[in-house]
Amino acid sequence: MSRTAWEIVQIARDIKRPTAGYFIENIFTDFVELHGDKQFADDAAIIGGIGRIGGMPVTVVGQEKGSSVSDKALRNFGCAHPEGYRKSLRLIRQAEKFGRPVVCIVDTQGAFCGIGAEERGMGEAIARNLMELSRVKVPVVSVLIGEGGSGGALALAVSDKLAMLENSVYSILSPEGFSSILWKDSSRAEEAASLMRMTADQVHKMGLIDDVIAEPRTGATTEDEGMFARYVGEYIENSLKELAKKTTTKLLDDRYKKLRAFGQEYIIKNKSGK
Repeated sequence: MSRTAWEIVQIARDIKRPTAGYFIENIFTDFVELHGDKQFADDAAIIGGIGRIGGMPVTVVGQEKGSSVSDKALRNFGCAHPEGYRKSLRLIRQAEKFGRPVVCIVDTQGAFCGIGAEERGMGEAIARNLMELSRVKVPVVSVLIGEGGSGGALALAVSDKLAMLENSVYSILSPEGFSSILWKDSSRAEEAASLMRMTADQVHKMGLIDDVIAEPRTGATTEDEGMFARYVGEYIENSLKELAKKTTTKLLDDRYKKLRAFGQEYIIKNKSGK
């Protein structure tokens, strides 16, 4: 079914759309959540811990929006503070130490932009995640399940394999923010969405992600008893098995080349008019 970019934005934001917690519950067994960044606080917008997939121990880090009004407030609607990204970094370093692959579940409109977050080093926390994920010596698989906004999403999207669910979006900011900057009018968000090239198919064509995971016709929902989550789990498990065949040197070399080549194929094609 063909949908407009704005329709996909609405599906990505739907209250019934599965969150990171739902995917973790239905994909990973023996999951144990680990808390805190060991520096300031425990950010509930980031869920992290250790679990198993296909019998394989992995570290899981996910951005959690919450599933009810009170839960959303507790988790700051998935907008992490610096301590959330420092928690994810702590768990990623721990995974490297013990040789566990990392699975990241991305779903945020963006990092929290409050004064306190800036004072505690939001930019540094995101940048350090980018740097460490680019060179961590274990396989990394990321799946974008809903909204992927700005550096807040990018901080967990540097990976060996990056996939988007069919009805998810990935962009520099929200359509409302884009239209507010471009036209000084946030009411033109639908028009902005059509220009931003933010849908999974568009981002895939630009060479910024590896795969698009098809969803049920009506979109992913929490009312399917975990069936779609397990389907996503198969993608993650197969990706990890594929990456496990690589030596550490090959893994890091391929990741470096991938990051350096982001979007280049798309740019070259457009310059040549093909």
